[in-house]
Amino acid sequence: MTENDEQRQTLTNAHGVPVLTYERGVRDGRPWADLVEVVGPDPVDTIVSGMSGWAVSASVELGEQLLRRGARVMRHAHEMRRDLIASPPPADWSSRPLGDGLRMVPCDRAPEALFPAWRAAFPAGHPDHHPGSDEQALNERLAPLLAGSAIGPVLACSALVVDEADHVVAGAIITDRDGLPWTADVFRRPGARYAGLGADLLRRVLSAAAADGLTDVSLVVSDGNPARRVYERLGFHLTATALTVVVP
Repeated sequence: MTENDEQRQTLTNAHGVPVLTYERGVRDGRPWADLVEVVGPDPVDTIVSGMSGWAVSASVELGEQLLRRGARVMRHAHEMRRDLIASPPPADWSSRPLGDGLRMVPCDRAPEALFPAWRAAFPAGHPDHHPGSDEQALNERLAPLLAGSAIGPVLACSALVVDEADHVVAGAIITDRDGLPWTADVFRRPGARYAGLGADLLRRVLSAAAADGLTDVSLVVSDGNPARRVYERLGFHLTATALTVVVP
């Protein structure tokens, strides 16, 4: 049984005892219990009996217990945070060169304009590849993200990079996740021309975030994604690790 409060929801067991709290969302078309915190006994039994078919994001320990009960991994990810006060972005980050013919523009275009570059950035085999069709990937992941219904409203410091033909080739999307500035996505087209573009764009975006008065920016990066090393070079530090699983 699920109960609501102003910020989080509570899952209770058959006896009405609170077992865990979480933030409810939708992930790849499934109901999603995000940021799970265990507050009572036997969370695995309660989750399996009360959340069949849900995506659940929890600690690695709880996630592994659910895997032993037949759940499958959706994502193994590391949360990271960049402090913009204690370690302000260097002054030259705001004017970081993006490459000949490339320019930065606001993140205010339709999902269809971003989709070709975004989809190419996460091909089959990539930890963040959407396994569905192009239509499903657009409608279930990218469009809700840009509409603010997946994580939260897109912040003004977000930006895209376009080429000479005004086609989107990269993006860095920062959202307001319940008051927490959150790097929802960073992507770029593959190819030698765009090598390093994601990091350079993110430098500019972090500078803009600091100029807008944000004190920090957080993100999650999938386990095995080489982008983690880039984030570390840009000053992000590990704060937590979580498993997202699909409950059987």
